[in-house]
Amino acid sequence: MTINWFPGHMNKSLREMEERMRMVDAVIYVLDARAPFSCINPSFGKIIADKPVIYTLNKADMVKESDVKPWIDKLSAGNAKAVRVNSTASGATKIIASKLFSLCAEKIERKKARGINAVIRAIVIGVPNSGKSTLINNMCGKAKTITGNKAGVTRAQQWVKITPYLEVLDTPGTLYPKLDDQKTALNLAFIGSIRDEVLDTYELALELIRKLTNETDALRQRYGITPSGNAVDDLSAIALKRGLICKGGEADTERAAAAVIDDFRKGRMGKIILEKAGAR
Repeated sequence: MTINWFPGHMNKSLREMEERMRMVDAVIYVLDARAPFSCINPSFGKIIADKPVIYTLNKADMVKESDVKPWIDKLSAGNAKAVRVNSTASGATKIIASKLFSLCAEKIERKKARGINAVIRAIVIGVPNSGKSTLINNMCGKAKTITGNKAGVTRAQQWVKITPYLEVLDTPGTLYPKLDDQKTALNLAFIGSIRDEVLDTYELALELIRKLTNETDALRQRYGITPSGNAVDDLSAIALKRGLICKGGEADTERAAAAVIDDFRKGRMGKIILEKAGAR
């Protein structure tokens, strides 16, 4: 299975992002904590240039803290800081504002010396479904942006005032123009950053089963099956365990495939990270 998804609006988003970058003081770079490396979009590198960056490992509640910490250490260097966040938890994003003011301290002090209270402006970027809009709503303390647990919900840029001295720009989730590394593409598909309509759900579930079998005990814990080493057989076993049966008594592997992917995305298999720091 070859995965690639780069609809036209993403190319427009990259151009608009580059234009807006001149207007902002810092970048809030949202990564899904389950696949931080895969969520780092090479297209953003030139656009960000030398702006201070806060790498925000979102959905950190779905990953063991011991697996997130090495990423925090790895990404915190120079004028970049990294934080772990669960943007669905009340008040969880206060640390982001604190880090922003710290990174922009020079501007704040410069303005203060002239008797002006500086307004810090930050742009929020990331791949689709990394939780950018949910994070912004958390920072506001109320819903100001549209959210959804699927790729491609945010389609236009939107300025949001967090406080009188902090404004952020929400941007559409944007992927790379070409996903050359299919390992990265699979990770993005597993976490829901690629629209499901362009994916083969059955094949994707088989790939996920293979990965989970090699790296975790999630299948045994979630479904009570002993992995056989054959993903096709394991998917059939999951279907039978879940009572997903076609007419004639055969396992309904299509429904089982959708269930496996949904269970992973919603954290029902436990705290799982798809790529550990230093693994690449």
